[in-house]
Amino acid sequence: MQPFAEAATQQCPYCGEEVEVDVDPIGASAERYIEDCPVCCRPWTVNVVRDEEAFSITLGRDDD
Repeated sequence: MQPFAEAATQQCPYCGEEVEVDVDPIGASAERYIEDCPVCCRPWTVNVVRDEEAFSITLGRDDD
């Protein structure tokens, strides 16, 4: 059985710590949502882009 989510390592745009972000590999070709940093608790804007073979994640500051 395949996992429902995959983890990607990113850097928090506030505190700079490396964090894992869980992403469902199946879904809309692009989505955006808010998630809090598990280290500094500040809100990120998570941008996910998917194609047939892979996905990419970028984290933005909520105040950008």
